[in-house]
Amino acid sequence: MAASGAGDPLDARSGEAPVAQRIDPTREKLTPAQLQFMRQVQLAQWQKTLPQRRTRNIVTGLGIGALVLAIYGYTFYSVSQERFLDELEDEAKAARARAQARASGP
Repeated sequence: MAASGAGDPLDARSGEAPVAQRIDPTREKLTPAQLQFMRQVQLAQWQKTLPQRRTRNIVTGLGIGALVLAIYGYTFYSVSQERFLDELEDEAKAARARAQARASGP
């Protein structure tokens, strides 16, 4: 019987697949074939997650864009409200001046 992790798809005793070990290619000497296989696996994993990542990026971009537009719109709204309040204050000052002129006039 072969040693555990030596290519057996399942452990004969427990029926479980062997767990992959992390390998640091800078510390361990790997053959060019092993390095090529690692690149192929990494590329396959990257291509597998690409659509999910693209969708998340689009949703995030739209969310940030909506937030920016909301802040921009609120800024315009608040500035227009300030002008409205300034006009009210000017009218109130004019009304006070007319009231004082009437009170002191006769």
